[in-house]
Order: sequence, then structure tokens, then C-alpha cells
Amino acid sequence: MASSSKNLSEYNESNIPAADNMNFGIVVAEWNAEITHALYDGCYDTLLKHGAKPENIHTIQVPGSFELPAGARILNGQKKLDAVICLGCVIKGETNHNEYINQAVASGLTNLSIATGKPFIFGVLTPNNEQQALDRAGGKYGNKGVEAAVTAIRMAALKQSTTEGTKKIGF
Repeated sequence: MASSSKNLSEYNESNIPAADNMNFGIVVAEWNAEITHALYDGCYDTLLKHGAKPENIHTIQVPGSFELPAGARILNGQKKLDAVICLGCVIKGETNHNEYINQAVASGLTNLSIATGKPFIFGVLTPNNEQQALDRAGGKYGNKGVEAAVTAIRMAALKQSTTEGTKKIGF
């Protein structure tokens, strides 16, 4: 669904599991810092709102969105995490660089999720211009950071609910 028809910060809070027993990683791109830091604020506040403890939220910054998968892998290797949230913003601009970066980040996070069995959340804005980014980083369409946090909580809870009491075979 296009964000222009939905506020990214609106969701049914009663469907969100408690995050009090979960550990999260947040990797934030420094490029487009005004936008990515607003995404971070929305993400962090939402994790706290749903019970995550500040000491169980681990944050690092990377230079740009392209570095998000590598930063996520590094953070995941340093901490015992239930989900890793990656926040960035790649504005289209005059060249096709955005397509290469966005595809690389999406593929990198997908590969990490598959390889580890852990959720790596794609919280990267891919707007055509700065105004569209601002609209999705706390502006008129809400905050994509909120959506990323809710996704992380739900996916971490899903992983916990499907692995408790089961034996691992092979993987």
C-alpha cells in the first residue's frame, strides 16, 4: 500500500506483543542525518512504548545506507539480539545510484535474515525527493521508524513463539 494513502505510524496497538523480554539492534545511516535520526527517534520510542528496556536496545551508526547490512552483521555478532532494525534514506537524485543502493541493502538484509534465521528489518526510505522523505520521517505520513519497530517486535515474537520447545534438526 502506498504511504500516501496510509499514515505509517497508525497501527492496532492491541496486536503488538510485549517487547519486555526482547533485545534489539538498531543500525542508523548517518547520510541524510536529519531524516535518519527522526526515523531513529520514532523507532526507539516505539520500542520503549511496547516494553523494551533501554539497556536491551543497542544502537550503532554507519556512514550510509549501503553500509547497513555490514553494520547489522557486526552488531548482531557483538550482541544477543532478537531482531535488528536498519534505518536509512536514499533520495533518488539525478542518477540511478538509488536503485543500486536500495537493491543491495534489501538483498543484504534478506540474506542476513535467511542465513541467521533472525529478522533484519528494512527501514529504509526510498523517496524521489527530500520532501517525500520528511513526510515519512515524522511528517504528514507518520514515521517509517515506528513501522520498522512494530515489524521488529512482531517478527521477534513470531520467532520466539515458533522456536520454543522445538528441537533443531540440521539447521
